[in-house]
Amino acid sequence: MTKESHANDIALKPQVARPKLPPMFKVLLLNDDYTPMEFVVEVIERFFNKSREQATQIMLKVHTEGVGVCGIYPQDIAETKMNQVLNHANASQHPLQCTIEIA
Repeated sequence: MTKESHANDIALKPQVARPKLPPMFKVLLLNDDYTPMEFVVEVIERFFNKSREQATQIMLKVHTEGVGVCGIYPQDIAETKMNQVLNHANASQHPLQCTIEIA
């Protein structure tokens, strides 16, 4: 058997196609001068399942830096959470703003 014929006997493994993960989006809360800090903490706990301590840390980041990340999710979940926050803030007559951006 020659080297050349032996090389042709090696089977190539087919490439396994890995599904592409969907892009992830950050859900952001924006600071304003009117929404009470306690309301922001409650929103973070309620809609992002954070502990009181985690929610307080995020709220303080929003307060001091102008914006804070509440979570990172696939686009449909991020949009749902953003709309839940905006609807709740509106119903509670607070101007709290929430946006999403690609992570």
